[in-house]
Amino acid sequence: MNGTARVLHAFPGGIHPDEHKTESCERPIVGAPLYERYVVPLRQHFGNPARPVVKVGDTVLRGQRIGAADGHISAAVHAPTSGQVTAIGPRPVAHPSGLPDLCMEISADGRDASIAITPIDWRDLAPGELAAKLAEMGLVGLGGAIFPSHVKLEPAAGGIHTLILNGAECEPWITCDDRLMRERANEMLRGAAIMRHALGARHLLLGIEDNKPQAVAAVAEAASALGLPMEVVMVPTRYPSGGGKQLIQLLTGLEVPSGKLSTDIGIQVFNVATAYSLYRAVELGEPLLTRIVTVTGQVRAPGNFEIRLGTPIEQLIRLAGGALPDSRGWLVGGPMMGFELSDTVAPVSKGVNCLIATSDRLFPPRPAALPCIRCGQCALACPVGLQPFEMYVHARAKNFDKARRYQLFDCIECGCCSHVCPSHIPLVDYYRYAKSEIHAQERSKRASDEARQRHDFQAFRLEREKQEKAARLHKAAAGRPPATADDPEAARKQAILDAAIERAKAAKQGVNPRNVEHLTPAQQQQVAEIEARRQHAATEQDT
Repeated sequence: MNGTARVLHAFPGGIHPDEHKTESCERPIVGAPLYERYVVPLRQHFGNPARPVVKVGDTVLRGQRIGAADGHISAAVHAPTSGQVTAIGPRPVAHPSGLPDLCMEISADGRDASIAITPIDWRDLAPGELAAKLAEMGLVGLGGAIFPSHVKLEPAAGGIHTLILNGAECEPWITCDDRLMRERANEMLRGAAIMRHALGARHLLLGIEDNKPQAVAAVAEAASALGLPMEVVMVPTRYPSGGGKQLIQLLTGLEVPSGKLSTDIGIQVFNVATAYSLYRAVELGEPLLTRIVTVTGQVRAPGNFEIRLGTPIEQLIRLAGGALPDSRGWLVGGPMMGFELSDTVAPVSKGVNCLIATSDRLFPPRPAALPCIRCGQCALACPVGLQPFEMYVHARAKNFDKARRYQLFDCIECGCCSHVCPSHIPLVDYYRYAKSEIHAQERSKRASDEARQRHDFQAFRLEREKQEKAARLHKAAAGRPPATADDPEAARKQAILDAAIERAKAAKQGVNPRNVEHLTPAQQQQVAEIEARRQHAATEQDT
């Protein structure tokens, strides 16, 4: 259980930006107090947003489900405290778009009363049954992907032989996982044991960057105390070693094929904070209500804070002593893959792992972009082995098919290429734009295909109904007895029908009209012209 037993393998590219870890990692995790108001977004995960299951005016308890998972790729959300639902509607959220999203506002009653919670006896459950029980606990990946955890815990078709816990935390400034491993290693590893049982994995590895020696020591000690068979492996400090595919390659030498998932090669990866939250869900019966967030940069008291989901970010800033006078904005996440926060009234959600107060000193304004000189520095830095300058050229020209041929969707948007670009081109922005346009085109094509299928089905249905009606009329006519003198009304109707049929036949065959006796020469000429036109039209139709 040390960092020397396993042979490490290199992944291509990568960079080593300034770490800025010490600013926030030396203080213990601080718990947040109870606040008067919480705003809980219904979209805090990858996939469909949660569906509201309470309404305005309802009283809720801490841990009560207020949004149900809507489909398989979705996750439930829960009330962070007891109180009353005061509003359901669009509110500012922490998202790169800056757009509002559907949220549920809860006015806390101060009691913090909880629902009855029941731990899950996971040892007697089959792996699939455990994943099903976790579906409504709201667990998602807390390393940034926010993918619903119950989906990743379902048994894979080919089986999972290795479970990897990701404690690399490679992005600068972020230290919430570091502090979690130092302070709560025992609980985190107990969550990992549950994951291993759910997946049926034979091997358990934990990868931690070598700039976290205290976390390595704490986890190794906890693993020994628990008697948990696992390897704690120190990996070189090189961004983005915390990327799932990069960590797999570092620890095992295996590469995830293009367009495939890690489960296709028998490996599953979870963040250490996800393992901790799973421990709380299973052993304590508590859904995901809190997360640890790093607050750093230009604040008076940088550190890590355990805060309830739905807490306005402005309250989180106050916990860190507030911003310093020279701060000019906020980044959610790290400087490599994070985004600018548009409004601090937005709440903390499951995907908010770090908040950085920026300044011109720490984050100088990006110089104006210059033309690409095709120096190839971006390709050398790419940890996936792509050709970023080619993807950039085609994305900028809106030639999305060619951009896709250069494995655009293998790009993990780590920002290494943008970081090393001497022309200061925001390369990742172009890749995100191209991906979104391709997704939009695919959605439009799917909608068009579905509309065409609906039209074709409607035409088929109408034709089928027409044929069925004709068959019914034919069957009715064949089975109807001839009219007799005993039924004068039926005979009258039959005579009218027969006369109509004869008139239709005559019109179709171009029979000369009746009652043309005693016509004047002018009238006869008009009739002759009409007949000539009719004959001409019939001839044209035949040809």
